[in-house]
Amino acid sequence: MDELNTEAISPTDAKIPNNPVRLKRVLEAVLLSAQQPLTVGELKKVFAEEIGSDIVRVLLEELRADWAERPLELLQVASGWRFRTRPEYLPYLERLNPEKPPKYSRAVLETLAIIAYRQPVTRGDIEDIRGVTVATQIIKVLEERGWVDVVGHRDTPGRPALLATTKKFLDDLGLRSVTELPPLEMMNQTLELADAQQDNT
Repeated sequence: MDELNTEAISPTDAKIPNNPVRLKRVLEAVLLSAQQPLTVGELKKVFAEEIGSDIVRVLLEELRADWAERPLELLQVASGWRFRTRPEYLPYLERLNPEKPPKYSRAVLETLAIIAYRQPVTRGDIEDIRGVTVATQIIKVLEERGWVDVVGHRDTPGRPALLATTKKFLDDLGLRSVTELPPLEMMNQTLELADAQQDNT
């Protein structure tokens, strides 16, 4: 990681693209302070002068490399860039907050897996795959968590709602797209890790 310079960074310094160390430090400060992932476009706004998206992306990749051996990691997720605690440090953080993340029922996990891997799907599709009726409460749990949303309606009688996962679902799992989903058998472990991350942010 670059050696820290204790000089204050003024907003006018931040607009000078020929000083990548200072630009990177500004990005680092913004990302460490952010409550939500930030897009490249949002990160560009912090500089007084226009700097290109390509410059911001290069600086983000350098910043990610700078943090490679640290307890936090810089991730690119569906909604942008964010820092998060590396999974191996979560057990220590859980000692500060001993409440266990909610365990999801088998029905909730199966429903989420079907939506994630087959999206967009209707409730009827889920019922056909699971072989049982899907309780309204199961879909509600996933919607309240912000992991599933209605993305349209199928052009069939009754116009059933089409369900798909959200950017929040991908963000919570630390993924950029559904193509990065873990193997189906690892979904429960991945969701528990995502809940632990949320409890410690």
